Amino acid sequence: MPAPSALQIATQSVQRLLKEESYYHKELASQQNRIKKLEEDLKSGSADSDPNAEYILKQEQTALAETEKVFNPLRKRLGEAVRKLEEQIALSEGEGASGEELTKAKDALEAGQKVAEKED
Repeated sequence: MPAPSALQIATQSVQRLLKEESYYHKELASQQNRIKKLEEDLKSGSADSDPNAEYILKQEQTALAETEKVFNPLRKRLGEAVRKLEEQIALSEGEGASGEELTKAKDALEAGQKVAEKED
């Protein structure tokens, strides 16, 4: 099996970062829901039976803050990966790369650019 081309590597890098970014958004939403539920439980008094409820809430808020800190470096890495993929697409088009490989790369590039635009 031949080694992956630079275009395949750049494509896979963008795809992996997009998947990672999606995962962190899901995790962020999940944490926000848990915090909201814990806050509601504390306000309604149903958490009175759990002496650790306030501690758990603080821990969840800390985890949320840590998750939010992940996005800026992740966006920078995604932006760099998108730029590298653009370069590889340009080189591959000049060299006449296979159509399927180029199509996958362009799809990944388009998805990466959408996320980068949305986040800016």
